[in-house]
Amino acid sequence: MTVRDAVDRALAAYADLQGGAEDVEDEWMYIQDLTAAHRERLEALADADGDRELDPAVGSAIEAACDEIGRIRDPHRAIDWLSTFPSVVAIALGQEP
Repeated sequence: MTVRDAVDRALAAYADLQGGAEDVEDEWMYIQDLTAAHRERLEALADADGDRELDPAVGSAIEAACDEIGRIRDPHRAIDWLSTFPSVVAIALGQEP
């Protein structure tokens, strides 16, 4: 798995998480702004270092994080993870949160 592969996988999971969070109508604009900023951040990581091969443990960690957020059903909890998940991915990729 490369950095680009990991970011693509994370962004797909993040989009699903965003969809669950959007059930909270009062927070819709906040959710849009938050996810746009974090998508840009993750895409920048992939643009800067996308071809770098990851240690298999890092790939497994990102997969596990994606699986974990896929289990979130409560929209308020999803909103919380919209700001947390990108930092988890960035840390796994060796970046500052």
